[in-house]
Amino acid sequence: MRYIYSRAIIAICLLALVSAQTWAQKSAEVASPDGNIKVTVKTDEKGFVTYGVKVEGADFLIDSPLGLTANNGDFRSNMTITSSETKAVKKEFKQTRIKHSEVKYDANEMIVHTENAEKVPFDIQFAVTNTDVAFRYIMPKSGETGSTRIFHEATGFRFPKETTTFLCPQSDPMVGWKRTKPSYEEEYVADAPLNAHSKFNHGFTFPCLFHLPNDGWALVSETGVDSKYCASHLSNNINGVFMVEFPMPGENNGNGTVEPAFALPGATPWRTISLGKSLKPIVESTITWALVDPVYETENEYKMGKGTWSWILWQDESINYDDQVKYIDLAAAMKFQYVLVDNWWDTNIGRDKIAELVKYAQSKGVDVFLWYSSSGYWNDIVQGPINCMDRAIVRKKEMKWMKSLGVKGIKVDFFGGDKQETIRLYEDILSDADDNGLMVIFHGCTIPRGWERMYPNYVGSEAVLASENMIFGQNNCDQEGFRTTLYPFVRNVIGSMEYGGCFLNKRMHKSNNSGNYRKTSDVFQLSSCILFQNAIQNFAIAPNNLEDAPKECLEFLTNVPTEWDETRLIEGYPGKYIVMARRHGDKWYVAVTNGEMTDREVSINIDEIFGKDAKVEMLSDAKDGGVLKSQVKAKKGLLKLKVGGEKAIVLMN
Repeated sequence: MRYIYSRAIIAICLLALVSAQTWAQKSAEVASPDGNIKVTVKTDEKGFVTYGVKVEGADFLIDSPLGLTANNGDFRSNMTITSSETKAVKKEFKQTRIKHSEVKYDANEMIVHTENAEKVPFDIQFAVTNTDVAFRYIMPKSGETGSTRIFHEATGFRFPKETTTFLCPQSDPMVGWKRTKPSYEEEYVADAPLNAHSKFNHGFTFPCLFHLPNDGWALVSETGVDSKYCASHLSNNINGVFMVEFPMPGENNGNGTVEPAFALPGATPWRTISLGKSLKPIVESTITWALVDPVYETENEYKMGKGTWSWILWQDESINYDDQVKYIDLAAAMKFQYVLVDNWWDTNIGRDKIAELVKYAQSKGVDVFLWYSSSGYWNDIVQGPINCMDRAIVRKKEMKWMKSLGVKGIKVDFFGGDKQETIRLYEDILSDADDNGLMVIFHGCTIPRGWERMYPNYVGSEAVLASENMIFGQNNCDQEGFRTTLYPFVRNVIGSMEYGGCFLNKRMHKSNNSGNYRKTSDVFQLSSCILFQNAIQNFAIAPNNLEDAPKECLEFLTNVPTEWDETRLIEGYPGKYIVMARRHGDKWYVAVTNGEMTDREVSINIDEIFGKDAKVEMLSDAKDGGVLKSQVKAKKGLLKLKVGGEKAIVLMN
């Protein structure tokens, strides 16, 4: 009797244990190292997997969906969490060409093991730092299936209802100049309601900034996209959720599938969410690079720096030998490292004369970047050289020729798509270029997704409505203040941004007395050199600026670095104003930039930036249109500044 009773107790205990395990397997949780961010993953009664994110107890993301469908299974519903495991991960590395030269990654990582109704395994990996949440899907090899083709992702982001957005719409495919879009060059809309649809009804390009009603902020993007996947974007708000969407079928003239594929075992790119009760942790985040590794090693040493660029003001007519000599001389006078020779050089200058031009530039201590079209068969581009970068045999021959001349880099333009086939082209261009010691700038392109760390010769992407548009419409000049104070909070957070700014001409024309007019001040232009991060900066100055621009501006441009060791956001609001500090070595630069028409007052504790009793210089706009240089005097380290509408102040030690 006692034996039977004991067995009954054991059975009840086992039943309780099984019930507890079953309950536990319905959810998993991981927190940031400091405990302020908590991520909960769970399944509902139908087996749908969702995740939620809390920051200091407040909801930032609510029951957001996870999963995907593929040729080897449906991993959206009827899912079971079988187990989970968590570990602490720390690493440090040095990284050039981004906002911080030393990256420290301190995270708690969790893998949630799940299986679908057919018992096919499917893992979800989370990485949680004190400022970021990231996740990706890992697909083990199961049975004989050696590869997977992803039909659709169920990945989503559900924010609280009163959230507002700062989003850039995804354009129609095969529209715009010579049918080259999408190219991430649409207009951001600031403080839009959460349910506002995009202008073209195709959702929104990464990165996407959200302002939560609890005064929190979240920036959503992705990283680690290479030739094994497509680039993605967010859908319109569908029933309160922004979903990850693949490229549109019409991109790149219909060439290539929209469904990415990879070998098993394999993984998707990371989706990243930078979070904070203020914008500071978002702007300073390095999660984009901390989650990826170099794709290949290089034997080359690449030198970052500044360049001149005739096309931005003098346009197509300047792509001739004599005008390029003038811009080489300008670069030499400014002690810049590079000159960028833009489209049509193959016909307007010719290959033999380009060889002469490279030699002339080198004699002046200046190196050359050459422009190329990316393609020949998926848009209508006629600007040459074309049909050189899209085919491996021709591309390698072309790059070998450039190496023989001593060309240091290329600018490749007009991609027009995010399909896996197109991402593979980006990677192939970078790899072949590195074999020939060439740096690569992309234009008319997608955003970088961890590429500074992944590819050692990658030095920048446009992927934004950039300075060249000021030539084409006065409305773009009118919007310069808004865009300059917006991009550091959104587009430039996640990667290098080849904006091509800093105009010192008053008018957007070679003559400087006709064309669209610049509304912002000279010091405002200088501040953009601090606000916009790109390791190779091709500025919009012109030869006449050596005579007609304030000497303080020229001196600043000669000395300002393009690589940074540290970045700090002091304060600001997207599209209104920004106070940002960047450090190169032991020298700090601070941009105090007002993008609005009305005056703004700010206070800065300069002791915290420059150190107590440091000598700090200030550049500000004079009433007569010139530039004033003065020494800063602060009471107890607190500097109070009044910045005029569409003006700026620059501080430096």
